[in-house]
Amino acid sequence: MPSQFLRTKSIDKLIADANRADHRLRRTLGPWSLTALGIGALIGTGIFILTGTAAAGEVLQTPSIWKAPVLELVMRGGSAVGVSGRPGAGPGIALSFLLVAMVCALAGLCYAELASMIPIAGSAYTYTYATLGEIVAWIIGWDLILEYAVSNMAVAVGFSAYVDSLLQSFGIRLPREFMGPIFVSGQRTGAYFNVPGFLIVMAITVILVIGIRESAGANSLMVTVKIVAILIFIFAASRYIHASNWKPFMPNGWQGVLTGGAIVFFTYIGFDSVSTAAEECRRPQHDVPFGILASLVICAVLYVSVALVLTGIQHWDALRNAAPVANALRAIGLDSVQRWVTVGALTGMISSLLVFQLGQARVWFAMSRDGLLPRVFSNVHTRFRTPHVSTWAAGLFVAIPAGIFDIGTLADLSNIGTLFAFLLVSLGVLVLRRRQPQRRRGFRTPWVPVVPLLSILWG
Repeated sequence: MPSQFLRTKSIDKLIADANRADHRLRRTLGPWSLTALGIGALIGTGIFILTGTAAAGEVLQTPSIWKAPVLELVMRGGSAVGVSGRPGAGPGIALSFLLVAMVCALAGLCYAELASMIPIAGSAYTYTYATLGEIVAWIIGWDLILEYAVSNMAVAVGFSAYVDSLLQSFGIRLPREFMGPIFVSGQRTGAYFNVPGFLIVMAITVILVIGIRESAGANSLMVTVKIVAILIFIFAASRYIHASNWKPFMPNGWQGVLTGGAIVFFTYIGFDSVSTAAEECRRPQHDVPFGILASLVICAVLYVSVALVLTGIQHWDALRNAAPVANALRAIGLDSVQRWVTVGALTGMISSLLVFQLGQARVWFAMSRDGLLPRVFSNVHTRFRTPHVSTWAAGLFVAIPAGIFDIGTLADLSNIGTLFAFLLVSLGVLVLRRRQPQRRRGFRTPWVPVVPLLSILWG
């Protein structure tokens, strides 16, 4: 039994199983489609919300030791009780975004090498099965499924609230019983079901079942819209920058910058979802590494630019609110730009839902093909050539809880899952460099073992 749990599946066997006629997916994606998938996952509402939160810092009010966050108790002991929090990065939030991008780039380089060697669905799950063994692969597989699912449940609930607010701004009020979750913090709300949250997930599921080309096309359109919205904000608001708002640049020193990095790390989660589509791109050995690294670079530039402009048009300590970008634009009289930001935030939610649902379904599919889930989940639609059973299962797995629960507080758990995946992928590069040094690699991680070890330590 122990040897069975630790057995690995050879790369040749993984590729051979993926090429079986009854399991083969349609290869239609190119490098820019994969890059758009990465951007779709990386840029969501976080760029419009977490930038202000991390710049201004967070204030935590803890009335007793029993209600104190565990991390605060570990770091601050008894002083965590009362009023505490995280120091703001100030304008230095731009450095926070840059540092987090560099850390993620280390993991991205490791993903790129393994994706070029094992160009099939499953991402970190598949790479772990080929390097560290079945039991670890099974754990990380479920970890990825839950990570994608919890993130999308939270986004679906947020999407519903956003649509409700948008409709009310036009004087349209839909029945309260169908516009919110049934439970919030364990208490009944009086609602029957969160219909918009359920419907958006199921609509995306239909698109994903119809085909990867159609899914990628829809995502590319939404990515274009939200990038245009971000660029409009950057260029329109940059005329109202006051350099005095950038002084001091790091009001709380490096402690504030690093704490800000911990807060905005959530915004970079998702670039690994590019590798889940490796089996559906035309030249995976070249296109997947390109998609991973290009999406990281593009998003890092956009994040840093937004951070500099936002802290330039409004003082950093005034950004501690639920909509820092919208409120800052309203303060300088750019209401028309605010509408574009609204459109960008809405499309950002939908595109991130699409990419994470795609990634979740591909992990279900890969685990089923390897025999770690029931075989039915590895069925491929005869016409669309998509894993339709896995896609429907993933859709219902997210849509139903999103209609019942307010699970936004669980979103932070996805950070843990992503860090675990980064760790295993970095270890996988070291293992294969030692065990199979002669195997062809379409992309080679530079400076091994330094880059994988830094990815492990910094992650």
